Amino acid sequence: MQADLLDQPQKTRPGEELDAGKLEAYLRQTLPVLSGQLEIQQFAKGYSNLTYLLRMGERELVLRRPPFGAKIKTAHDMGREYRILSHLIAVYPKVPRPLAYCDDESVLGAPFYLMERVSGIILRAKPPEGLDLTPALMRRISENFADNLAEIHSVDYVAAGLGELGKPEGYVTRQVEGWIKRYQNARTDDIPEMDRIARWLVEHKPTESNCSLIHNDYKYDNLVLDPLDVAQIKAVLDWEMATIGDPLMDLGSTLGYWVDADDPEDWQKQSFGLTIRPGNLNREQLVERYVAKSGRLVGNPVFYYAYGLFKIAVIVQQIYARFKQGLTQDARFAGLIRLVRSAGQTASLAIEKQRITRLITD
Repeated sequence: MQADLLDQPQKTRPGEELDAGKLEAYLRQTLPVLSGQLEIQQFAKGYSNLTYLLRMGERELVLRRPPFGAKIKTAHDMGREYRILSHLIAVYPKVPRPLAYCDDESVLGAPFYLMERVSGIILRAKPPEGLDLTPALMRRISENFADNLAEIHSVDYVAAGLGELGKPEGYVTRQVEGWIKRYQNARTDDIPEMDRIARWLVEHKPTESNCSLIHNDYKYDNLVLDPLDVAQIKAVLDWEMATIGDPLMDLGSTLGYWVDADDPEDWQKQSFGLTIRPGNLNREQLVERYVAKSGRLVGNPVFYYAYGLFKIAVIVQQIYARFKQGLTQDARFAGLIRLVRSAGQTASLAIEKQRITRLITD
């Protein structure tokens, strides 16, 4: 397998540089086994917490910290994410090994944590050159993707010491009301579809299905795939929003990110990964695969899909609001309001058609 197929970092974006001197001093004190000069690069694809690759000698570490200018503390709690990984790795080994957590803001201006790098392939919107994603391979990847979500939902979170991670009672109501409130606090434009979806979600809340460990951001580009067998999942990344809650709401978040090849053209342009490639399960098949693997029934997939789209739209709206306020200079954020509109329009179609696939056919 060619090395250039592996997920690679880039030069750090302007305005997101780390203080190399302070960081190297911290590393030498906290992880004295490290040697050599510190090199810093950035994994620049994400939109939320910032992720950097650190090299010292032969060792490669990954550093995670909140975005500069972020004020949404509960969404960027580095200590919480570090604790989740520290407990989870004992019962679910497909996570990076955590190494250290620092809450001393004099080092980098914000809390951060360190973990081992898991090298592998990450399926982003543009796949690595030379990777032949045949329909047969995409089918295997999408099936394993669904199976692995069911596996996460079957984790014994109490045995892992994560029983106090969340409050599962009333989870659905809190999520619906919470994301509506976040949208109102971050809104910058008048998007009628978002207001209609918010009302519809309140009026169509299902009863709680169960509770489990949920990832809350499960999608292709948060998986590290094995270079020796690309269909196999080596690790799941970005546990910042993980909690104990209704697993079907987690499935809904995943469905929101899963773009089908026959979705509205504007929504396909916002594609979060390679789910439109031939061979992938569509959303309906993804639900069927999850149900078969987990044994859970999904009574109203339209609700969970609409919720997932609304949640994604709100997350993007929050990022866009930070850009509008001048709290980040990342040029990628300038057009994010289009994604918010497109997510709202797609959710409206699903509600109108009362299905989660074939949204623009009769």
